Amino acid sequence: MRLSFNMKFNAGLDGILNTQQKMNRAQDQLTKQTRILTPADDPAASAKVLGLDQNLEQVEQFQNNSVLLKNNLALEETVLTNMRTSIDRARVLAIASGNGAYTDSDKQAVAQELKNIQVELLDLMNTRNAEGGYIFSGYQDKTQSYTFNAATGIYEFQGDDGQKALQISPTIALPGNDSGKSVFENVDARLKTTPAAIVSGGATAATVSVTNQSRFDTFYKQTYDSLTPANNDFNVVLTAPSNYEIQRNGASLVPPVTGTFVPDSPIQFNGLTIEISGAAAVPGQVDFSLQPPEKKNILTTIGEFITALEDPTLSIFEFGEAISDTLTQVTSASSKIDSTLSTIGGRVNVLDSVFGTNEDLTINNKSYRADLAEVDYAAAITEITKQEIALEAISATFTKVSGVSLFDYIR
Repeated sequence: MRLSFNMKFNAGLDGILNTQQKMNRAQDQLTKQTRILTPADDPAASAKVLGLDQNLEQVEQFQNNSVLLKNNLALEETVLTNMRTSIDRARVLAIASGNGAYTDSDKQAVAQELKNIQVELLDLMNTRNAEGGYIFSGYQDKTQSYTFNAATGIYEFQGDDGQKALQISPTIALPGNDSGKSVFENVDARLKTTPAAIVSGGATAATVSVTNQSRFDTFYKQTYDSLTPANNDFNVVLTAPSNYEIQRNGASLVPPVTGTFVPDSPIQFNGLTIEISGAAAVPGQVDFSLQPPEKKNILTTIGEFITALEDPTLSIFEFGEAISDTLTQVTSASSKIDSTLSTIGGRVNVLDSVFGTNEDLTINNKSYRADLAEVDYAAAITEITKQEIALEAISATFTKVSGVSLFDYIR
């Protein structure tokens, strides 16, 4: 076989280029810290690495969501805790205002402090998060949660009942906020009756007051008829010589509620105390009704009590009713906040647990990925050294071989 100069030259050049390519590949593996530079290097491992990379990116996003979610919940928890403190102070002031020794100026001082508490609560209920959104406005977080309607004297909720949830795992999404509609609006006002009305007879005065709220609440929930309003009307019928019967919408109760009527002597009925004055009240009739249930936010409740404190014309009975309304509604608002704080705590516990699980998954996935794709530094350095030596040897051989010709033998 005839060996030409070009054949010898090309064979030597190919050896140098192949060796240099192997050395460059080893250097790339070392630089990029992976033994899989292209899918062709290890198709099976390459597919697994791609899946692991996607999973790691997904878990990283879940962890970022968890951090954001925890910050939002921490902000809401702080706001609600501060509100709870202010509401407790309002409760103390309401109880203190029932002191019979309080003068009108004392009540004015209490009213002024309650106004400050009201302003503070309004500010807290309109709290914004780091993105500038109102945390209690639901999905409408660019809309201020609460505004004052001067025409009605009521603080109105402007948001909706939405909760923005963030995904913290493939199957778990937790809300990062609570709507003011559920926390502040869905609060039951005090259940009570309408004022007593003298329908007939010679009674000079009549009052109906709730003296046992829990017992009356139970009776109310069992009795109130939202479909037939007339069934919420009750009558105290006084008959000669000195008897009374309490009827519902003109019909006797089962069993009948009857007794001996004594003017100014209280009649007890399911948590209610009924007092009728006047010796000529018999025969006669006094009516009252169960008021429809209401929802009131704490701002409106405090506003109504401030109005009562600043009204010196209220009777002792009317002012006492205002205090009872305030205390009942403040208790309901406090319970609602406590319940919300409890749900926040539950969410944080789940969040911490899932966050820890995601961290463990990240560690496991990175370890598996390293086993599949990470370069062995010792092997890579050895390969580079081996290829450098080979390259030097081939280069030296190429120089000598390419310099040989027929003229060397003629000489």
